[in-house]
This record gives sequence, C-alpha cells and structure tokens, in this order.
Amino acid sequence: MPDDSRKLTGLVAVVTGGTRGIGQATALALAAAGADVIINSREADVRGRVVLAQLAALGAQGCHIPADVSVADDVAHLVEVAWAWQGHVDLWVNNAGADILSGGRYRLNWRQKLEQLLAVDVWGTVTCSEVVGERMLQQGEGHIINIGWDQAEVGAEMTASGRLFALAKGGIMDYSRALARALAPAVRVNCVAPGWIETAWGEEVSSARKERIRQQIPLLRWGTPDDIAQAILWLASPAASYITGQTLRINGGVAVS
Repeated sequence: MPDDSRKLTGLVAVVTGGTRGIGQATALALAAAGADVIINSREADVRGRVVLAQLAALGAQGCHIPADVSVADDVAHLVEVAWAWQGHVDLWVNNAGADILSGGRYRLNWRQKLEQLLAVDVWGTVTCSEVVGERMLQQGEGHIINIGWDQAEVGAEMTASGRLFALAKGGIMDYSRALARALAPAVRVNCVAPGWIETAWGEEVSSARKERIRQQIPLLRWGTPDDIAQAILWLASPAASYITGQTLRINGGVAVS
C-alpha cells in the first residue's frame, strides 16, 4: 500500500490561534503530514517559539505571524505576510477563539463574554474568510476550515455561556455553508464542530462534573485537541476533496438532534 504519511507535502497552511490547544495540535498534525505551517497568535511570545521548534522537529518549515484577528488591519497584514512567505496559501484554519471560561473569565458578565465572542470568533473568522477567500479565488484553489460547536444548533448546554456560544458558533456554521457555495468550485469551505474537549477550560472543570459529562458521551471519554486536529487533517487531505459546505461534528457520539 502507498505511504500517505506525507500526503500534504507542498501544502502551505495557516492556523490562527495556533500556539496552544486545538490550534497547536492542528499545526503539528499538518506538519507531520508534510505541510509547511504558519501559526498565528495575538503576540510574539515563548509559546510561538515552542511551536516553531516543534514544527522544525517534524521537518516542516514554520512561520509565526502575530496579529489580532479581531482587528481588520491586523488581518490584512496577516494575509499579506502569509501569502508572501511562500507565494501561496493552500489551507486556512480559522481556529482563533475567545476564551471566556478558563482562568476565571467565566466570571465576566454576559455582555463582556458576548463582545469577546463576536470580536474574535465571529468578526475574526468572517474577516479572515472573506479576505482569504478572495485571495484563494485569485490563485485558483484553496480550502478554508472554520470551527463551530457541536451543540450550537440544539442549545443542549443550558447556561448563559452556552447560549452565547450557540449564537457565535451557530452563526459560523451557517456562514461556512453559505461561503462554500459562494466560493465553489475553486475553493472549499468546511467546518469542524468539537464537543467536550480537554482544553484549558476542561482542565479546570471539577472532577465530579467532568465525570458526569464523560458518562453522557457514548465513547465514554472527553475528546483531546488531537482528535480535532486529526479531523481537520482529514478534511485537508486529498481523501476529502469532494467535501465542501459541511460541518463535521467531533464529539464522541453525543446526539445533536
């Protein structure tokens, strides 16, 4: 059988929010498959240097471009530098998202949380997608992958934060379908919707609540950032070349209807 371990060789990918959590796992998974990877975060810091070293250890070329995706001028700069790096960008993963739960941020009021979600998850994703989509149309091909939420369309998590996530991520899931139609056939657009994932917030959940959630998941475990990264890797691969306008839910089998 052919070895497809380097199935993305020659591909240039951008992962926003790529220095931690799902973004970091995605950058490393793409690099392991042969892609060269641009990571993005708001600031140049030690986390960026760590991920660049990890990319290099996998044999990939890496680049870190600091930019705040909630700021239009920063997005314009990010796109310009990304395209200038190797002359093309084949895959753009809009992973950057506002953390409104970990590190005590769950104490923010609903308006403060909503402002952050709208600024980063919605405005950031849409701004990047519109600018990147035009660039990809000009180059004749490309793929955009956005991040949704598996419960966004059913409102299963009945908390104030859950309602706000449903608003932001549900909008991105619908937007991704519409954008896929607008950019077809040259550019594919898909969405990955994680369920309960061991991110920074998951690490702070009480053991009792964590166990209750685990028991509700048919596969009886929380997901990991690498579970999401592997789904993104598959969507980015030639094996998924006929897939566009879809939302892939990675949630261990939790019912969403």
